[in-house]
Order: sequence, then C-alpha cells, then structure tokens
Amino acid sequence: MSSLHIDLNADLGETTAGNPVADDHAMLGMVSSANVATGFHAGDPQSIARTLGDAAEAGVVVGAHPAYNDPAAFGRRFIDYSPEQLADEVTYQIGALDALARAKGTKVQYVKPHGALYNAIVHHKEQAQAVIDGIKAYGDLPVMLLPGGVAVDLAEKSGLTVVREAFADRNYNPDGTLVSRTLPNAVLHDEKDVVNRVIEVAETGSITAVDGTKLAVDAQSVCTHGDSPGSVQLLRNVIDELHRRDIDIRSFL
Repeated sequence: MSSLHIDLNADLGETTAGNPVADDHAMLGMVSSANVATGFHAGDPQSIARTLGDAAEAGVVVGAHPAYNDPAAFGRRFIDYSPEQLADEVTYQIGALDALARAKGTKVQYVKPHGALYNAIVHHKEQAQAVIDGIKAYGDLPVMLLPGGVAVDLAEKSGLTVVREAFADRNYNPDGTLVSRTLPNAVLHDEKDVVNRVIEVAETGSITAVDGTKLAVDAQSVCTHGDSPGSVQLLRNVIDELHRRDIDIRSFL
C-alpha cells in the first residue's frame, strides 16, 4: 500500500422526481466517500434510497449532506435561520438519511453541509454553532468542512472530528474561501487543471489560489462534483493519474 493516499468524495443522491443531475452509479464505482442529499435541497426518498443501496454494494462510506430547506435554489442561497431551527433541521436530515441507509445495509458515518450552508459556516458563527449542535444532537459524527473557517474551530472545541476538504474543480480566493459561483471563474473547466489540483492536494497538501498564492489546506478529502459536464470521464482521468503516481484512494475513516 502506498504511503500517499487521498479520499475522493462526491455529492450524490440529488435525483428529484426522476431527473438525475449525476450518474450516481458510475461515480460510486470510483469515489471512496459519498455525500448523500437528505431531501432538503434535492433528492426524494426513493432515489436517495437507490443511491444508498448502490453505495452499500460498492463499499463506499456514506455521509449526510444537509442543506437549507430550499430546493428551488438547490440550497445555494443564504437563509437567515434561527439557530434553534437550523440545529433541529440538521438533526432531522441526518436522522432521516441514516434510517434509509440502515434499511439499505449501510449507515451515515459523517456529515458534510451543502451549498450555501457549507459556505456560510466558514464565517457565520451562529449558524456554524447551530450546525455543530445539530450534529451532536444525533451523535459524534465527523464533519467535513472547508479548512480555516469558524466552523472548524467550533467543531473541534465541541469534540467532533474535522475532515478538511478541498475541491477538485473550484477556484480559491487568497483567503482560502471558494470563488463565488456568481463569478465566471468559479469553476475549473480544463481537465488538466482539475487533475493537477487533485495531485497538488494529495502530494503537497496545498492549493494554488487564483492570484498564485499557495494555500496550505492539509485536506484529507477532495470533492469531485458529479453534476459537472463530463464528470465521470474526468474522474476516471483523475484516478488514472493518481494510480500512475502510486497514490491510493481510500476513505478518511
């Protein structure tokens, strides 16, 4: 086994009313962790259960992907929740997903907030604490977060294990935050750039920001979006390069 390794995760289970946004089955044949939607930003019980069953069959670790209750915007716009409501909704989403997961022979083993919620808790202390409280109300599950954010500190202070995450296809600001999706350079589209990003994280623990700044992220997991055009073939190319460099793909657990 190689001394170098990286976890590859993908946001899955987002099919709604029979309309898929990713090829979940194909992605589950390649990733080591799956962030599965909980129905608040996308997904319905039947399609989520199908993804969970495929994850169990593939031996992929399952994580809950809770979001703002905003399917119209795919969970990608900020909502000013009360902390109590947000905490309860996080607990609810984890529990619902775990019930479906156990029915399919697996279980929820970590939590990764989705979309605007994920970005908000980088700097929004009240919502970050609410998310941590919501997770702890269910159990001491590891939480996957963007390095450097306030949520990381709060999670660690609460006793939760933090899994630091990098993004294969997103550009970074010099402060370590993600470039907003409202900007044209938010997403990396060139295959070579995406492959190089994953290799950079796996081999050096760093990321190059849009201005050339080197960010030490020390990420244990890299997100590969399944809803991007050509995502399946792109991920295959990433994996081919990881194998060529003798870098193992395995879960952070």
